[in-house]
Amino acid sequence: MSVSIYYSARRAQPLTGAESAAVERVVAARAESFPYDDEEGLYLYGPGDDGIIAGSTKLPGGDPGRWLPVTAHVLDSVTELRRAVGGAQWHVHMDDLDVPWDETEGYALPGMRDEALAAELGGLCDTPGEQDG
Repeated sequence: MSVSIYYSARRAQPLTGAESAAVERVVAARAESFPYDDEEGLYLYGPGDDGIIAGSTKLPGGDPGRWLPVTAHVLDSVTELRRAVGGAQWHVHMDDLDVPWDETEGYALPGMRDEALAAELGGLCDTPGEQDG
């Protein structure tokens, strides 16, 4: 089963030239810093009729150790986009779960930056049959 993060921003006015340039800078910088070449990163669709920004990212399904770093990177990217585009109504969610906004932290999920949890998830990918013993 795959899980995706969806993000969109709506407002009556289209992006200004400065905002469009800022969005392009964020997208380029975040693509360059994305941790995995073989996973999906920040992906924007066209703005569409009812919004100024919209996109989605399919989260890794085969390696649980990659899930947290990819989720953190994408949500940090969307946080940067939100801060670059003022006056918009944003909706960020993972399938049916809304991702909360915090003025200080931005978009984040509980445990998203927990190194111990990431290490534990990464350990789930050890060779089947290996057990501590």
